[in-house]
Amino acid sequence: MAKGKDLKPHIGIFGRRNNGKSSFINRITGQEVAIVSDHPGTTTDPVRKSVEIFGIGPAIIIDTAGIDDAGELGKKRVEKTMNVIKTIDCAILLIAENIFDSFEIELIEAFKKYEVPFLIVHNKSDIKRVNIRKASRIKAITGKKVIDYSAINNRELETIIEELKSSIPEMAYIKPSLFEGLISPKDIVLLITPIDSEAPEGRMILPQQMAIRDVLDHDGICITIKETELEDFMEMGIRPALVVTDSQVFKFVASIIPDDIPLTGFSIVFAKNRANFEKYLEGTPALANLIDGDKVLILESCTHHISCEDIGRFKLPDWIKKFTKKQIEFEIVAGLDNIPGNLNDYALVVQCGGCVATQKQVKNRLLPAIEAGIPVTNYGMAIAFMNGIFKRAVAPFLKQEIAV
Repeated sequence: MAKGKDLKPHIGIFGRRNNGKSSFINRITGQEVAIVSDHPGTTTDPVRKSVEIFGIGPAIIIDTAGIDDAGELGKKRVEKTMNVIKTIDCAILLIAENIFDSFEIELIEAFKKYEVPFLIVHNKSDIKRVNIRKASRIKAITGKKVIDYSAINNRELETIIEELKSSIPEMAYIKPSLFEGLISPKDIVLLITPIDSEAPEGRMILPQQMAIRDVLDHDGICITIKETELEDFMEMGIRPALVVTDSQVFKFVASIIPDDIPLTGFSIVFAKNRANFEKYLEGTPALANLIDGDKVLILESCTHHISCEDIGRFKLPDWIKKFTKKQIEFEIVAGLDNIPGNLNDYALVVQCGGCVATQKQVKNRLLPAIEAGIPVTNYGMAIAFMNGIFKRAVAPFLKQEIAV
C-alpha cells in the first residue's frame, strides 16, 4: 500500500517460482533488498521496497510470489500477485529456460486490461539463452521483444533500465498539483480543518498537509483554521479566493461562506486530482435512488485506527441512512483488499479521497465497478450531495454548470 511519501513509480516484478525474481531485484537496485534462495516459493506475499534505481530515481519495487504456485496456499498467493497489477505503473515479467505458456499469457492479459506497460526479460541466460524462435513467438503474441539477461554477469542491465525508463508513464513521476488552475500567486486560500478523535496527535492529517504545501508551492497565502473559528475569521473582512473544508462540516461552512466565494472539500480536490472525477459526477446522484435492502460498498485507501468518529465506517453510513430514510447495508474494505462477494450486489460504491494512493491505484480500484455499470462516488461528493451543495462544491472544477 502506498503511503503519502510513496507517491512515486511502482514497479512490479512477476514470474514463475525460482525464475530469479529476487536476484533480479537485487541487481536492478544495487542493494540486497530481496531474499534469494534456491528453494522455489521463497517469496510468499507481495513485498514492497522503497528503493533508488540508477537512472530512474526513487521507486517502489514489488516482489511477487510465483504465478505457478500450487496448492490451496499457492492459489491465495497467486491471487495476491494478480491483485498487485492494479496498483503498479509498470511491470517486468521474468521468464527462464525459454518457458512461456498460459501462466505468462494470463499475466500479460491482466497487464493490458489495467493498462500497465511491461517488459519481458529472459532471466538466467548464463544457464540457457533465449531461443530465437521462442523470442519471435513471444513477440508475435505480446508485441514485445525479449531481453536476454543473467544476474551472474549482469549484462544487458543498462538495456533493461533504459526500457524501463521509457515504459514508466510520465504521470508516475509527476505529483499532480492539487490547486493547478484554481488559484494564482498571492491568492488567499482558507483551509477549514476540524480536530476530532480521528485527527493524529500533534499534527495534521495527510490531505491537509498536502493542501498547505500545494498552496505554498503556488505562492499563495494559506490560512488554516478550525470550523469553530470560521465566523470570527469572516468578521475580519478577509476575502479568500478559495475555501477548502473537511467534508463533514460542509453544511455549516456553506452557511457562512458567501455564495460568490468558491467552496469545495479536501476529498473533492483529491477526487479531481486522482482519477474517475467524471464518473463520480455521474454516479453521485444515485444516492437519491437507493432503496430498502440496497448494499453500499465503502472503499478506504488506507488502514488506520478506528474510532467512533471514523468517517468511512460510522459517520458516512449513518448520514446515508438518514438521507435516504432506507434500510441500507454497508460493506467497508480498507487498503487494497479484495472486494467481498459479487460486485453486482452493490447499488453504489463510495471511494475515499485517496490521498495515500496513486492515481493508477484509484483508477484501477474502481474499474470493475465502472465496467459493471455500478454508480461510483467519493466521500466529499456524497456528503456535499446529501447536504444540498453538490453543485457548489464541484463548481470550481467545472467549465460549465451541471444539472443536478
